[in-house]
Amino acid sequence: MDFEIIIVGGSFAGQAAALQLGRARKRVLLVDAGEPRNRFARSSHGFLGQDGQSPAGIIATARTQLAKYTTVKLHKGYAGKASASGAGFQVSLWDSGDVSAKRLILATGVRDKLPPLPGVEERWGVSVLHCPYCHGFELGQQPIGVLASSELVMHQAMLVPDWGPTTLFTQDVFVPNPEQSVALAARGVTIETTPIAELLGPSPALEAVRLTDGRTVPLFGLFIAPQTEPDIDLAGPLGCTFKDGPTGRFIAVNERQETSVPGVFAAGDAASPMANATFAAAAGAMAAGAAHHSLIYGLGGDAQ
Repeated sequence: MDFEIIIVGGSFAGQAAALQLGRARKRVLLVDAGEPRNRFARSSHGFLGQDGQSPAGIIATARTQLAKYTTVKLHKGYAGKASASGAGFQVSLWDSGDVSAKRLILATGVRDKLPPLPGVEERWGVSVLHCPYCHGFELGQQPIGVLASSELVMHQAMLVPDWGPTTLFTQDVFVPNPEQSVALAARGVTIETTPIAELLGPSPALEAVRLTDGRTVPLFGLFIAPQTEPDIDLAGPLGCTFKDGPTGRFIAVNERQETSVPGVFAAGDAASPMANATFAAAAGAMAAGAAHHSLIYGLGGDAQ
């Protein structure tokens, strides 16, 4: 085997896994294409010790710290596919052939499928957002919108008013029932049934939205719940089981981040229905520990 463990994906989950394994002096290959899901955001919030830092800056610092662990090798590029090979796994790198390892950690992340609404893409991660815990405080309690794309919007619309006066745009896809309407009113949410036609203001900032009837509604931020899909689907061809989450499929794992395929672990957004930097880093550390233990005690074994 070329390595003991290959990690595919170099954002918060992958870097956290690599750090733990580097400190265990394991021979590790970290494959990173450099296109993390959070690359559109200017800053990361709620991550202990790094609040307000840019995601790229956090990763750059982590990579500098990781560099002192000489058993960890970084490959900047894409992984095309992964497959079982003998007693381990083989990963095909697009620009440099195949590499092998005894264990595999998938921290490949997901892609967001944004709604086809003029002005959304150029504002994504700055004034069009998905997580109020990550970005709501910076909106300064200014008017906020929530865009319906499914029944999931009810949860989001109930949550967001803690960060500012909120309007729920039903977009002809969600009709609150009487009980839901009462709950939204109790939270001070305005329900707007006329769909948004476009976003207004000098991007990436948002000043207002124009509705299909020509009216404009001032907004400082718009929360959406985009559907997600695997950024690179290595887990499917390997035979890993998936689960359906509120925004899309994710790799099924147990409490040790083990997938349904022995020797394959997964962490981060690719293996969780909840996207959060802290959760991703914690899952990466857990996956690393579990993979390390499996090298010692065997697959399914434990120190207990």
